[in-house]
Amino acid sequence: MALYLIAFVLAFLIAFFTTPLAKKVAFKVGAIAKPRKRDMHKKPIPRMGGIAIFLGFMITYLVVIKYMPIIDTKQNIGIIVGSFIIFFLGFFDDIYELNAKLKFLIQIAAASIVALCGIRINFISIPFLGDSFFSTTVFSIPATVIWIVGITNAVNLIDGLDGLAAGVSSIAALSLMALSISTGYVPAVVLTATLAGACIGFLPYNFNPASIFMGDTGSTFLGFTLAVTSILGLLKGYTMATIFIAVLVLGLPIFDTAFAIIRRFLAGKPIMSPDRGHLHHRLVDKGYSQKQAVVTLYGISGILGLSAIAFFNRSIKFVFIVFLMMGFLLYFNMKAMSSHDKNNEN
Repeated sequence: MALYLIAFVLAFLIAFFTTPLAKKVAFKVGAIAKPRKRDMHKKPIPRMGGIAIFLGFMITYLVVIKYMPIIDTKQNIGIIVGSFIIFFLGFFDDIYELNAKLKFLIQIAAASIVALCGIRINFISIPFLGDSFFSTTVFSIPATVIWIVGITNAVNLIDGLDGLAAGVSSIAALSLMALSISTGYVPAVVLTATLAGACIGFLPYNFNPASIFMGDTGSTFLGFTLAVTSILGLLKGYTMATIFIAVLVLGLPIFDTAFAIIRRFLAGKPIMSPDRGHLHHRLVDKGYSQKQAVVTLYGISGILGLSAIAFFNRSIKFVFIVFLMMGFLLYFNMKAMSSHDKNNEN
């Protein structure tokens, strides 16, 4: 537990104290988010906060593996090389707004490196059927690449409100950490603790009203790292958990992205085209403030994470408590919206 706490605190402190540096870099290279029609901010804001998240995570990770080699060398290489590729992809995308197809190909390359270095989805257990499972040996590399690229883009797509992606990623990382503690796989626990610390260290600068955005530098890196750590902690072995559990933990970005794809397909638009149909946009359009929308989505993400832990431990009482929390969240949100509507009428 001391190792996990050290990893969390070190990543938090590095991210917190390097965020002002990230602001300076963003201004110097011209990575400034100017207000667009679909955006929520009204003035130009630097968008390279992901530098601080990356530094918090990577420096801590390198320190940990130097003094405690928790993962084999080949897997270390995959994580480090893949992370640097994704980081620099986001870095240059924040400056030059790269072509979507080019970004997709580079993401596939980074995910392939991770898979070829031994971090793969080898088995998937079947939900609610005990230790029943099927092997993905033949398709392990393609399955791993699809998972990593999918989660990378899912987290990127929810980065639409101040503090949303950082907070949801923190909650997902902490949920994965709790599950990884249950499986007893130390490397996954350290990685998720490190990622959560880096996200939370950045959050004070990013929560509404944000003074800096994480940009693609941060959102794609967060998605990539969450995907990789979920494989290490959950999907690698059939005795650990099911794909169902991992999908629950990362449910908010996964479901939002899935609906976005369906929505754009039915409208005859390119799948990667931006719009204001995401869940966070819909909440704001319904009258929520940015803070209300973000906190609501934090609650949903937290409930999904707790649901995953409950299902993993097969605790009926825990599942009941989770659904009770979901009911309270729905009640208070409906009450808040009713109050908002009455104020508008007055």
